[in-house]
This record gives sequence, C-alpha cells and structure tokens, in this order.
Amino acid sequence: MQTSEQPRSGHVVVGVDTHKHVHVHVAAVMDTIGGILATLTIPTDTGGFQQLADWAGSFGNVLAFGIEGTGSYGATLTSFLRRAGHKVVEAGRPDRRLRRMNGKSDTLDAENAARVVLAGFATATPKTADGEAEMIRQLKIAHDQAVEQRAAAMVTIKAMLVHASDALRRETADKTQISLARQLAALRPRRLEGPEDALRHTLRTLAKRWQYLDAEAKELTKMIGDLVQRVAPQLLEPFGIGVDTAAEILVVTGDNPERIKSEAALAKLAGIAPVPTGSGMTGGRHRINHGGHRQLNAAIYRTVIVRMRFHQPTIDYVARRTAEGKTKREIIRCLKRYVIREVYHLLRPAPRRASAAS
Repeated sequence: MQTSEQPRSGHVVVGVDTHKHVHVHVAAVMDTIGGILATLTIPTDTGGFQQLADWAGSFGNVLAFGIEGTGSYGATLTSFLRRAGHKVVEAGRPDRRLRRMNGKSDTLDAENAARVVLAGFATATPKTADGEAEMIRQLKIAHDQAVEQRAAAMVTIKAMLVHASDALRRETADKTQISLARQLAALRPRRLEGPEDALRHTLRTLAKRWQYLDAEAKELTKMIGDLVQRVAPQLLEPFGIGVDTAAEILVVTGDNPERIKSEAALAKLAGIAPVPTGSGMTGGRHRINHGGHRQLNAAIYRTVIVRMRFHQPTIDYVARRTAEGKTKREIIRCLKRYVIREVYHLLRPAPRRASAAS
C-alpha cells in the first residue's frame, strides 16, 4: 500500500480496477480537488472488501466507488459495498486514447476509474443482482445453451441420416423433430461390425441427447415463466410480448429498474434510440444505434414482427406510414420505439415492489 498526505477536502472518491485471473483488486483514492492520495491492493474476498471500505473511510467522506466490471469481476465487491451503504457506479473501460498516451497498469486503471467518477463521466448505477431478475438471468444462461445445443444435435442427426439405409430414410421422412428423436432413440443396434451398425449407434446417441436437452429446455422455460409471472405479470399483458421477451426485459433492467430514469434511457439501453450524425454540412441526420443489449433488441424486434402480422392497430399504422412514403425498415424502427415506451411505463412500479405488495 502507498500513502501520501491527508486529504485536503475531506471528500473522496475511490476507483477500483478488478481482475479475474489475478486474485486481487487494485484501488485508488482521490480527493475532490483531483489529487491521488493513495493506492491499495486487496484480495478478492470478504476480508479484502472490508479492508478496502475501512481504508477508504480513513481518508474522509467517501462520495462514491467507481468499479470496473460491476456485473462481472467486480460483482461481489459491488454487492458488498452496496450492502455497506456506499454509492457504487460503473466506471466502464479506460479511455483508449489516454491508455495509449499514458500507458497501462493496474494502478493507472484504478486512478482513471476514480477520475471519471469525480468528473461526472461515470454515472451508471449497476444492477443490484439480488432478486428475481438475477434468478431469471442465471436460468436463461442454461436455457439458451440447452436450446442451442438441442438445435445442433438435430442438425447433426439430419446430416447423419443422409448416410443411412433407404429403409431408415423412408421411415424417418417428414417427421417432426420430436417424432424423429423418439424413433431414433428406440433403435436397438446389437452389433458393431460395420459402418451401418456404427451409424445406428450414433443416431441413437444423438437422439437421446436431443431428448435430454429438449426436456431440460422445457423445464427451464417453465421455471423462467413462473418467475416472470411472479415478478412482473404486467409485462405479459401487451400483445406480442411473451415470456421470453419479458424475461429479456427483466434481465436488462435488473432488480432495480428505477435506476433507468427515462424512456429514452431504456431505448438507448436496448439499442433502439437513434444516434445523431449531423455535422456542419448536414443537420438532423441520425443512424441506427448498433450498441445496447442485442438480445433485448432482437426480442423487441420479434414483438414488432408479430404485431405487424396479427395486431390490427399495428397493421393499420403500417398501412398509414407506408402511404406516407416510409420504408418498412423505418416503420419497424418506429414500432420498436413504441414498444419500448410501452414497456417503460409498465416497469415504472418496480417489479420487486409489485411482487412484495401482492
């Protein structure tokens, strides 16, 4: 630990550079005048977190902790400091231009985290990750992987069937995935004397794998649906928003959706808010925002497509805007913004409070 003179103002901010492979975090404390007072290296356990809180408090009133990776490597530290009553903000990545000019080290990254908090550039409140939204996020990780592997197993089954005998190909033609997997899982190859025997063993193994993953995905879907129904049933009421879309919304907004201060902020978080691209030669031009949470963006897109096909008010809107000369792409962009506006107002009563009140 390095120390310097006592703080000149009595108010400090702390920046923390977090790590995965090295089991330590590096912190830097800075007073409100802008001077770095000290740095500290702590272990990534409860004792180290308490050491950091005590050390920061020894310099004066801690205004905020700026932590890199509050949703990943710094998640446990973020949770500890919030429970202790401290304000925590996401410091984000270090500026690449500053990194090129000044070099990189853990101490410099911690100092930069403190500077962006003090300058007001880092203001994002991290998700609390302590309620139903975090539970849904964790279940969705397993669910999405099961769905992906289930699809891969079926693709492999159909590719292997190309090499099967004429009789087996005829028996499995035009079957649904469930029927196909059921039939192939019932194969009883007894020998292993040639390619045909090996193929039947392979198809049986892949079919059983598909059945297992299918059952796993359905079980996780039910669990996610129960959580969504418990925490935010109002999200399932609008036309075109199902359990999967509602789950993505809750994952992105987190267990403290009040941290999203406006409809525009939610639109930006979903990558739906347009980005201005005007200059001295052009004015009022915008482009699509390619940032934001891409899974939520895709879920909102699917909701829009469903409404464009089956929701009469949306069908009428598309016809009117098409008559005005709007392209389909522009209409979809407008409809995505309308959905986000609707979702934001549904989330205004925090899901956790709504469930607690019931």
